[in-house]
Amino acid sequence: MADTDSTTKAGGAAAGTVPAAPRPGLRMSVELPLWRALTGYRVLTLIYTCCLVASQYEKYVHPLGAVGYMAALTVWTALTWRHTTSAERCTRRFLAGDLTFAVGGILLTMVVESHERIMGGAATLPSICTAGSVLGFAIKGGWRWAMAASSLVAVANLVEREELAGNTIHNVVLVWVASVAIGYVVEVARDSERTLARALQIEAATRERERLARDIHDSVLQVLAMVQRRGAAIGGEAAELGRMAGEQEVALRTLVSGGLVPPPRAGAPATTAAPPVAAAVPEDAADGRCDVRALLAPYAGSGVTFSEPGSAVELPAHAAGELAAAVGAALDNVRVHAGEGARAWVLLEDEPAAVVVTVRDDGPGIPEGRLDDAEREGRLGVALSIRGRLQDLGGTAEWLSVPGQGTEVELTVPKGAPPEGRRGGKARA
Repeated sequence: MADTDSTTKAGGAAAGTVPAAPRPGLRMSVELPLWRALTGYRVLTLIYTCCLVASQYEKYVHPLGAVGYMAALTVWTALTWRHTTSAERCTRRFLAGDLTFAVGGILLTMVVESHERIMGGAATLPSICTAGSVLGFAIKGGWRWAMAASSLVAVANLVEREELAGNTIHNVVLVWVASVAIGYVVEVARDSERTLARALQIEAATRERERLARDIHDSVLQVLAMVQRRGAAIGGEAAELGRMAGEQEVALRTLVSGGLVPPPRAGAPATTAAPPVAAAVPEDAADGRCDVRALLAPYAGSGVTFSEPGSAVELPAHAAGELAAAVGAALDNVRVHAGEGARAWVLLEDEPAAVVVTVRDDGPGIPEGRLDDAEREGRLGVALSIRGRLQDLGGTAEWLSVPGQGTEVELTVPKGAPPEGRRGGKARA
């Protein structure tokens, strides 16, 4: 059933109709017929059992006890029939009460029936009504609840019969297998419903993103591109405005295509500098794993091209944050040492044993021995911000630079635990 309000909010009038995912409160269509069938089963089996007791009235040792139980069962069924029309109405308290009536009726048979008739295979007072109680547990809670309820009914039947008679064992096994099978089918159907709901949500989000991408491409992105071109042509402060518009254009394209750009922090400048690790790692991933793509995507801009795999590249949250900070430090070096006009390329690769990020620029390159000289002079940007971070993670940081042809930094972080004593950070010029 389409949710008109949700569709209007998500896509607006221009989006057309976007299929809304099923609301969590609604049950799947396959479960509702089961509840209706259970309601009908309880009514029909009650009528059958009343007729059975009436036909056997004169054979009971205490016929008034049998009639009293059937009267109580009839009143209970009439008062509680709505409880089996949906999962929300079928509470645990009702299920416990219904099972109590069934088990109590089985045990009451020992009082109202003679021992000879019981040993001869006479039906219990609730007869096949007992199955309705067990099926309620199966539909509500799955096969585990069904197993527990049917086991209680089995114990009551064995106590009533006082021996392992063949027909008793047959009836007990039949109820047990049927209830467990139905409970298992219900669980599988519920899992399928959740999978379908998730697929519908993804489909709706994808269609909405495509619509937004079309609208943004026809309006916002074209305006930003025009501001970038005009600003570069005018020069001065307009050139800086054009550069910022270009960065926002790239970020917006990334957002509408992949949704990997996190919301910018209040007051954060538009720069390639590495954000603090605590701010870069999503809060919900602080104790788990994090997609490295989401942390590197914000570095993309008019002067930085970011290339990524099509699937998630996951690392422990701390390792992902440290790697992103190291990439930010490498891009800072590009901005400071290669000049404002230099371009940089960031390539993220997901290898079987490690995650590799390569940062390459088209700057003048690093003269041979310059990194070692900078470390001796106390300028520790490379030693601490990049090499130190990777060493702590058991990874490596390698520089390859040719004067006049730019610099390439390869950052490698192993996916497993950092081995003891591992060292990284070789520099080649």
